[in-house]
Amino acid sequence: MGRVPLAWCLALCSWRCAAPKDTQTEVDSPFVGNPGNITGARGLTGTLRCELQVQGEPPEVVWLRDGQILELADNTQTQVPLGEDWQDEWKVVSQLRISALQLSDAGEYQCMVHLEGRTFLSRPGFVGLEGLPYFLEEPEDKAVPADTPFNLSCQAQGPPEPVTLLWLRDAVPLSPVSGQGSQRSLHAPGLNKTSSFSCEAHNAKGVTTSRTATITVLPQRPSHLHVVSRQPTELEVAWTPGLSGIYPLTHCNLQAVLSDDGVGIWLGESDPPEEPLTLQVSVPPHQLRLEKLLPHTPYHIRVSCTSSQGPSPWTHWLPVETTEGVPLGPPENVSAMRNGSQVLVRWQEPRVPLQGTLLGYRLAYRGQDTPEVLMDIGLTREVTLELRGDRPVANLTVSVAAYTSAGDGPWSLPVPLEPWHPVSEPPARAFSWPWWYVLLGALVAAACVLILALFLVHRRKKETRYGEVFEPTVERGELVVRYRARQSYSRRTTEATLNSLGISEELKEKLRDVMVDRHKVALGKTLGEGEFGAVMEGQLNQDDSILKVAVKTMKIAICTRSELEDFLSEAVCMKEFDHPNVMRLIGVCFQGSDREGFPEPVVILPFMKHGDLHSFLLYSRLGDQPVFLPTQMLVKFMADIASGMEYLSTKRFIHRDLAARNCMLNENMSVCVADFGLSKKIYNGDYYRQGRIAKMPVKWIAIESLADRVYTSKSDVWSFGVTMWEIATRGQTPYPGVENSEIYDYLRQGNRLKQPVDCLDGLYALMSRCWELNPRDRPSFAELREDLENTLKALPPAQEPDEILYVNMDEGGGHLEARGAAGGADPPTQPDPKDSCSCLTAADVHSAGRYVLCPSTAPGPTLSADRGCPAPPGQEDGA
Repeated sequence: MGRVPLAWCLALCSWRCAAPKDTQTEVDSPFVGNPGNITGARGLTGTLRCELQVQGEPPEVVWLRDGQILELADNTQTQVPLGEDWQDEWKVVSQLRISALQLSDAGEYQCMVHLEGRTFLSRPGFVGLEGLPYFLEEPEDKAVPADTPFNLSCQAQGPPEPVTLLWLRDAVPLSPVSGQGSQRSLHAPGLNKTSSFSCEAHNAKGVTTSRTATITVLPQRPSHLHVVSRQPTELEVAWTPGLSGIYPLTHCNLQAVLSDDGVGIWLGESDPPEEPLTLQVSVPPHQLRLEKLLPHTPYHIRVSCTSSQGPSPWTHWLPVETTEGVPLGPPENVSAMRNGSQVLVRWQEPRVPLQGTLLGYRLAYRGQDTPEVLMDIGLTREVTLELRGDRPVANLTVSVAAYTSAGDGPWSLPVPLEPWHPVSEPPARAFSWPWWYVLLGALVAAACVLILALFLVHRRKKETRYGEVFEPTVERGELVVRYRARQSYSRRTTEATLNSLGISEELKEKLRDVMVDRHKVALGKTLGEGEFGAVMEGQLNQDDSILKVAVKTMKIAICTRSELEDFLSEAVCMKEFDHPNVMRLIGVCFQGSDREGFPEPVVILPFMKHGDLHSFLLYSRLGDQPVFLPTQMLVKFMADIASGMEYLSTKRFIHRDLAARNCMLNENMSVCVADFGLSKKIYNGDYYRQGRIAKMPVKWIAIESLADRVYTSKSDVWSFGVTMWEIATRGQTPYPGVENSEIYDYLRQGNRLKQPVDCLDGLYALMSRCWELNPRDRPSFAELREDLENTLKALPPAQEPDEILYVNMDEGGGHLEARGAAGGADPPTQPDPKDSCSCLTAADVHSAGRYVLCPSTAPGPTLSADRGCPAPPGQEDGA
């Protein structure tokens, strides 16, 4: 049956108004059969039947449940004539079929017909639901460490009520917990063996048993991982195993990685393995010797122990380092030459590994009948020995050895002295006057060219400012000053500006639709100012309208033509962006600058009425009267950002600074990805300067970008996961308690952001996939958008809010308040004609620059400054 005609609705309304309150049926009712009663369990299929006899054309029978018309009821109507003529009496039978009985089907059912301007109702029949308890939540499988508390949940409902819950462990009942349809949690203090848990729900109709959850008992995390002894190529480590219940430990696994690159550990192989080295050791003892390591090298190690039930959690990464060793070989190319009483000894650094930090060299020399003499040379590789005495030293030999803090390396073979062979130097070249004449002439010519260039630059500067210089001429015996204007950096036309910048013709052609005349932009109040730029409210005078815009100025000067062309090329790229969740570029213009170099660029962007997403989330949580944002709204924000980033990734555009502060809210409460490319904001609190590297948003940046400064679309996915966490926590700062300088080590140890309170498990699982160590394992933005949209569809529609939310975005500081029934004020009995929202007057909204959160039919509330509230004449929405 399709929708009920409007006439039936009007008839039902008129019957309710005209019928006496204590009368349910007419005295002369045509109904000869009325609906019966049905009582059964969920899933039951039943049929209700109405029968009536009428004269003339049979009417259409409509079914009611609790006085409301069933618009999409599964009913059939049969008409049987009781006479030979169609105007004779008719018998009409209407049957309503109820399949798969649910709690929502219970109620009072009646048939209604409309005859000769009158409405008739049958006597009511009742449909009730009774049966075994129905589980809304059942216990889930878990893996928990031994002797560690955990919780299980179970929820069931009737009817009939009450419902009593009984927990069973290994089929043995535990103490009963009574409750009527409410969720009950079982708090277990800990287990020492793997067990099964189930839940029984009892009511007057019987017992229903939930699924059986298996709780697997794993060993606890090992503790006290430490180094027992260190050698240049060996490390001996030990640890204390955790409790494992009744299951003895079978073995432990130890993983080790090089600390500098984190890709593996080299144990004498030709190439380091791609994955961390994993060594398995039988226990006890809980000790292991790592051999064939690199001397004087940092590593990270961790341990996990395994029983028959499975492995324990890994310990945190422990940084260790091998000690220094002695050099593996002697210095190379040792030579000793004698010149009279002096000996010049030279050598080169050993080619083999030093196994530590080279501290210097030791030199030893001795003659045939003289004792050996040792000398500490230091880090120099050349030394002169002074031989004293009346008799020459016979058969003098020299040896050299390198040493580290671990000791001396091998000595070089003894080198005998060689006689001095002076090296003849080529005679000095005679002074060539012709050569110097040529050089002097070239210098003079270069100086002349430089002076001429400075003169032309100075003259061009005057022409730009005043036109061509005044030219005196003589006419009729009098001096006449003529003035002829030259083309300059145009302050009126885009064409002249492009021609004056000296950029390529190809780039100028692409900029035709990007450049905007500076005089068409009127600036207003400053909306925000940072270290490298400011954002001001503005108006762009178009041909037939005035557009409200945001004007972004830059404090960083463009000093070279290459920087200018890079800036303008990126503007051309942004101008082509066309997506509802990506901030589009309206245009670029230039304004004069007191600084030398090129004019200052000005970026023109759409005006975003509700500001940045981070401020909106922060005000909702920390305002004077915090207002809870529903999960549907937060998931919608995430899906919008994922959609915009999917578009940018298809354009092969890498954002590099994705965060909630760089996402804007437009008038429809849709999120637009912004602040990419042209003029990046720098937030001192969110960026960390690592050595001489430029400032980076370390708490949002991917781990591989922190290590190698390499940015890809998958590094944007990492930042998107952090942005999801910001939205889920309603504006909290990521990694609370962790300093910027500690972030890299914190992530290298396997730590990630914790699951926020009230965050759906599916959403946190999606965030965690964004933080995979290997970028290839992270999802694409297309997968993220699809998963978030499916999550949003699976959520129930948001309840209409009891409070009215508005954000005060005046210059005096933003705050958030709530008004309405929940705020303690009595609701108005009649709406204010000046305010169709019935929340606060339009004058309050526009004069104070406040935005009202009014209920809407869409899932979740929407933020609007004037949704349904007319604005007073001559006033605009504030920013």
